[in-house]
Amino acid sequence: MHRYVIAGNPVAHSQSPFIQARFAEQTGQSLTYDRLLCPLDAFAATLQAFAEGGGAGCNVTVPFKFEAFALAPRASERATLAQAANVLRFDAGGWYADNTDGIGLVRDIERNAGVPLAGTRVLVIGAGGASAGALGPLLKARPAELVVANRTVDKAQVLVDRHAAVAAASGTRLLARGLAHCGEAFDVVINATATSMQGAAIPVAPHVLRPGSLALDMMYGPAARGFLDWAAAVGATGRDGLGMLVEQAGEAFQVWRGVVPDTAPVLTELRNRLAGTAK
Repeated sequence: MHRYVIAGNPVAHSQSPFIQARFAEQTGQSLTYDRLLCPLDAFAATLQAFAEGGGAGCNVTVPFKFEAFALAPRASERATLAQAANVLRFDAGGWYADNTDGIGLVRDIERNAGVPLAGTRVLVIGAGGASAGALGPLLKARPAELVVANRTVDKAQVLVDRHAAVAAASGTRLLARGLAHCGEAFDVVINATATSMQGAAIPVAPHVLRPGSLALDMMYGPAARGFLDWAAAVGATGRDGLGMLVEQAGEAFQVWRGVVPDTAPVLTELRNRLAGTAK
């Protein structure tokens, strides 16, 4: 019985155990998947203890994605580009890091929401670990323009510089901007900040949206409600991060088990489950 966890702080809210349990049932894989709360000053030690106790791998959530990447001597191309990891596999030859956030986001936007990214103008709000993981796959979907907006422009510029070659290969104009002057009327706006989780105000002005824009918050459930209401007020189509969560989890499952699960029924079941909980 292989053991996996979602490692982070906080993790009590995480739906990953439910998702991975469904994938295991669907594919006939023998595994367990639990939550692992890691002290903010002892992430590496906590993971090491889990691995030495028989753990096979983990997902990594806030605020440890950059630290997780640094712990692994081997990494995928997408994790290396992001310099952040949300997936670790504890191989006998050394830990392996990957980042499935970006491909999960792109699949949710294009497959589940039905919005092709090619030729669009995209705004990513935030330049932390979530944005770092998303940027490469977003660029490979070939938007015409992608703006990374952050309170500290220099931090956004670091991301932009690291992804310059990918942007050039995709024919995408890639820019770093401050939150107050990031542009307007984007086709797709992605909130990759922690503002929703913190209950803070939306960090950009409503004019970044237009009627019909897709506005996606990487958070889900009650945490995303404020962002979705903000988007609806200007006629945009709001979407929470639940689809991204399921899609990135499906990719992580493949990294660990070498098997591709069917994400669509799990996403439907999870939305129904959470809707029932809300009632």
